[in-house]
Amino acid sequence: MRIDPRSHTPIYIQLADLLREKIESGEFAPGSTLPSELQLSQEHQIGRESVRMAVALLRSEGLIRTSRGRGTWVREALQREHIELTPGSSAIARMPSSRERREMDLDEGVPVIEIRGPKGEVYVLPGDQTELIRP
Repeated sequence: MRIDPRSHTPIYIQLADLLREKIESGEFAPGSTLPSELQLSQEHQIGRESVRMAVALLRSEGLIRTSRGRGTWVREALQREHIELTPGSSAIARMPSSRERREMDLDEGVPVIEIRGPKGEVYVLPGDQTELIRP
């Protein structure tokens, strides 16, 4: 798959699709480092902003992690915790506070799930590691 600048699909989406395909095929295995922003830009002859946007998209999908000074790497497959909502409970997805992001070690763009129990108790769980089940 090549990046087609004449396509109606934005360049950053094309690059994200290409990288996602390589991750899903195992070409970029969990834990492996992705090429740098500069390398991807040069290899695909696209602007660095398009690379940044593609990386941000994949990060928001939970496929990759980035760290200043360490680069970008493929995340290990996440184990999801199954939470059964009890009658009278409610759940919403929202963006975490800075403190919640730090405490849960969440990547930017990953939401949290806030569950309110029938007695008003509140639980906040990482959205990329939680699956809600209705009874």
